[in-house]
Amino acid sequence: MKDTLKVGDRARLAFKVPPTKTVPHLYPEAPDFQRMPSVFATGFMVGLMEWCCLEAMKPHYDAGEGSLGIHINVSHAAATVPGQTVTVEAEVTSVNGRRIGFKVTAHDGVDVIGEGTHERMVVPWERFVARVNEKAKRAGAEPIASVGGA
Repeated sequence: MKDTLKVGDRARLAFKVPPTKTVPHLYPEAPDFQRMPSVFATGFMVGLMEWCCLEAMKPHYDAGEGSLGIHINVSHAAATVPGQTVTVEAEVTSVNGRRIGFKVTAHDGVDVIGEGTHERMVVPWERFVARVNEKAKRAGAEPIASVGGA
């Protein structure tokens, strides 16, 4: 990773919530989720926070690198309905080698809906895929083709 990512760097991401990002769509196999209200699901909010952090990091990767979420500690304090736009802000709070820390906040135009911290680890994709495929082999599972499923 380049040494250009600094504490205090920020990213912002806005996303209009579609009906497919509500609780009943999180795990369609789970009957309890199917009985819940159609509001923005916590799991999708976490993914949106990760996406924003990825955007902050993207210009700073070396060739063949990416990052993986390794820790998340966030609240989900308010419901958001489909059609509302959620804006996530991510601020770099620490850069410790390949480990990057963020403060994340999500707002739906009415309420702060979530906030907390997130950590990501910079990884060389080729080495990561090799490790995952070794694990798949030991588990008797299908290997992954490459990053991005290509």
